Amino acid sequence: MTRKIYHIIESIALFFWHLLFKIIGKEVSEEGDRNFIQFVRFGLVGLSNTVVSYAIYTVTLLIFRAAGLFPGIDYYIATVVSFILSVAWSFYWNNRFVFKQGEDGRSMFGSLLKCYASYSITGLGVNNLLLFLWVNVLGISAFLGPLLSLIITVPLNYILNKFWAFK
Repeated sequence: MTRKIYHIIESIALFFWHLLFKIIGKEVSEEGDRNFIQFVRFGLVGLSNTVVSYAIYTVTLLIFRAAGLFPGIDYYIATVVSFILSVAWSFYWNNRFVFKQGEDGRSMFGSLLKCYASYSITGLGVNNLLLFLWVNVLGISAFLGPLLSLIITVPLNYILNKFWAFK
């Protein structure tokens, strides 16, 4: 069932990809199609990772607040918990579905370390700086802050994963 749904999404994405190139009067190469499909797959994994990450963050934050743990810094700690678990999720699916292991002889362990490093930059470093800005400076809810941060962190994650972690 999942493969069928993905095939439908891939077909629709390729249709619009080819339509765009037809409109601008350019030919699409097979390599261009492969790269576009890889980007679509990364987007699907990223979407699932965002849902998983935000769910883990929210549940962790609610547990901390209900238990009275870590007042004032609970959302930072919830971010770390969410980071550790969601990067493992993302690595598994990116390695299996997007940047397939074994195609290029890269080390799985090396890719995992690079994946954690790249997500550390965006998921912990940039995200926590942005959370501080959203929550402490602008007074935005600690529940909304991580969603706003996605505007900046998602493009950074793609670039780091494509050109470094899974290269």
